[in-house]
Formats: sequence, C-alpha cells, structure tokens
Amino acid sequence: MKKTLIAAAVATACAAPAFAQQAAAASDHTFTANVGVVSDYLFRGISQTKGAPAIQGGFDYSHSSGLYAGTWLSSVSWYNDTNAGASKSVEFDVYGGYKGNFGASDFGYDVGVFQYTYPGTRPEGSVSPDTTEVYGAVSWKFLTLKYSHVVSKNFVAWGTANGSAKSRNSGYLELNGAYDLGGGWGLVGHVGHQKVKDYDKAGQPGSATSDAIASYTDWNVGVTKDVGFGVVAVKYSDTNAKTNCGATTQAYCWGGYEAGKGRGVVSFTKTF
Repeated sequence: MKKTLIAAAVATACAAPAFAQQAAAASDHTFTANVGVVSDYLFRGISQTKGAPAIQGGFDYSHSSGLYAGTWLSSVSWYNDTNAGASKSVEFDVYGGYKGNFGASDFGYDVGVFQYTYPGTRPEGSVSPDTTEVYGAVSWKFLTLKYSHVVSKNFVAWGTANGSAKSRNSGYLELNGAYDLGGGWGLVGHVGHQKVKDYDKAGQPGSATSDAIASYTDWNVGVTKDVGFGVVAVKYSDTNAKTNCGATTQAYCWGGYEAGKGRGVVSFTKTF
C-alpha cells in the first residue's frame, strides 16, 4: 500500500511540475471573526445582563510565530443596573499575547494582557469599571490552568471614588477542560476562584461597601455541538456568591437581581 501511494505521488509530481511550483505557500497570518448570541452573559459565573440575552462578536489575528491579538464586544447591563444615570451598555475588550508549546510535548503556554473597557458615561462619584489584567496559562492536552492578575487601579469598579479603597492586585485562578467526544460533540468544564483585593472579607476599612464580600468561587459544566454552520453550547453554571439582595451593601446584586445564582445557559457561536 505504501509503495503504491509513493508511486502515485511521484507520478503526479512529474506530470504537473508547473502546478507544484506555482502553489502558494501557507500564510503566516490568520484572521478570523466570530459572532454569537447567549441566553445570559456570564463573566466568571456572574451575570452581566441581569439574566437577559446578549449579542457578542469579535475579531482575532494570529501569527505562525505564536503572537496574537484580538477584540471582542458584548452587550451588558450590570453597570447601568447598579449606577443610576450611567450609560455603559457595551463591554469592549482588547487583548494580545504569545503562545506556544514546550518542544514537541503536549504541554503549552500562553501569556498576555487583557483590557476590559466599558464605553459611555457614568455619574459623578462612581468608580470606573475599566480593568487591565495580565495573564499566564499552561495547558496539557484538553486541560488549561490560567491565572489573571489585575494591574489597573481597580477590578470592574470594586473600589471607592476617593481612592480610599482599591482592588488592584486582585486575581482569578481557573482550571478549564474541553474534551472532544468526536462527531462534533464536546464536553466542557470549568472551576475558578476570584479574589477581589481588600474585598475578600466583611468589614473592610475605608470602603463605602464595607460589608460586601466580593471574592467567590464559580464552576460550570456543559456540552458543545458543532452543527456545521456554528457551535451550540449548553452549560450549567453556579457560584458561592449568593447574597441577600435586600441588603444594599451586598455584592453582585444588580438592581435587586441575584447575579451569582445557579443557572443554565445556551449559546450559539459562528466563526468565519
């Protein structure tokens, strides 16, 4: 069998040398775009849309060297829900980094920087939600361990307007799994812990929300299916960030809505 294949390959090469010479080399540059819709946009297990659907999309560039960059947008409502008079209904992300493998092994790495921006106006005396994180990850086959560290003044508006309390140096540690079952099916799972600096226990000094405990753990599990024209995902997500939304100082209550409660989420994503 091998001899037959080799002979056929040689014969084809001899019969069409001009075609072989004119074949274009694979490009070092890759550009992709994605668009999707989700029944509830969860960021690290916390609803960003008060349980409502969100429209999302982005663009990505990657180079054969391992360098990459991209942008991503999603509709959100959480900031407006917690700050009367605010007009920030979009999350706009910009990121870039470098990834590769450790030799020819199944182990990989990924390092980069991620900027979360929320365009629009906010009321005087409120805290900006814009956040910058640096991250590093190691992967093995279908598992990825990642840590993200906040280097901006605050993490998604956790802080005070007068600067008496800040959340710089907050961090998020997560373990993600994506297992290919074949036939377009996949299993996904995730567990993570968000530590919000100086908001990990009650009674933080200098904070207007001194009773709010912002640190928490989240997890999710689900299935994915490539349906040819896109990927459908069904997941169940939950956190231990459940709070009494009747108390004004509690974390993750968007206008009385418990954003950290358990819920099922359905999404559809198309990549071009």
